[in-house]
Amino acid sequence: MRIWSLHPQYLDAKGLVALWRETLLAKHVLGGKTKGYRNHPQLTRFKETSDPLSRINQYLAVIYEEAVARGYNFDKEKIDWDFKPDLMLVTSGQIGYETRHLLGKLEVRDPERFSQMSRVVEWTPHPMFQVVAGAVESWEIV
Repeated sequence: MRIWSLHPQYLDAKGLVALWRETLLAKHVLGGKTKGYRNHPQLTRFKETSDPLSRINQYLAVIYEEAVARGYNFDKEKIDWDFKPDLMLVTSGQIGYETRHLLGKLEVRDPERFSQMSRVVEWTPHPMFQVVAGAVESWEIV
């Protein structure tokens, strides 16, 4: 499971679809609808908020918007649109780590997108994240 701190605009088609599916799984985990993945480190930052389900729905909404912009047909009904938007913090070290991780994936599975993304100078986080100075997040498996 990979729930990116980066904006989904950087993902290739496979990455965006995987992010949608994995975040829907995360929503089920956070909602207590499945027993698997309950202790997955990628969920730590959502669990630490006052309203994990609102945060995961907010996260999903941005993935959905990116999918629609690309002409994909993701199911809007999978999101509870009554979430209350809020910001979460992410470290600059985490953004750097994820940038390198994503570029490695793109180099293998989508060389053309890798070429495009390699030229990005400043990577934008998912809009619900505010970047603060710091090392890679403690929950990340490096």
